[in-house]
Amino acid sequence: MKTLKNLLIGAFILAAVNSYSQCDSIALICNDHITSGFISDGQMYRALLIDDQLAEFHTTFYGDAKYRIAACSGTTDGNLLFRVFDEERNFIFTNEEYLNAPHWDFDVKSTMNCVIEAQLDPSSLSSGCAVLLIGFKQ
Repeated sequence: MKTLKNLLIGAFILAAVNSYSQCDSIALICNDHITSGFISDGQMYRALLIDDQLAEFHTTFYGDAKYRIAACSGTTDGNLLFRVFDEERNFIFTNEEYLNAPHWDFDVKSTMNCVIEAQLDPSSLSSGCAVLLIGFKQ
């Protein structure tokens, strides 16, 4: 019985490490979209998603800056859907209207808190790591 318990604990730890490294690999791929003079905000927004699960990330965009959100899951573009809302949940943008584009550039006139929702495109992935990176330039 003790051996089975140790085996299950070991399997859980191995799965967690594997998921963590999967997210790191996807983040490296996603980082290729933070180009053209954009500087990373230093955060890596990520979540392990299964089926239709939804990840929610909170961030602040500061006024008088240009931003880029890069969204990735898997090794090819277009696998992650994301939606941006202001803090009152007013809709701002979704990449679903742009064939699940892997990034979006936008200008912020005044500082605002935002919520970014991410979920896997059900037509391409049933599970995986969702990674969002945010870059800015002034």
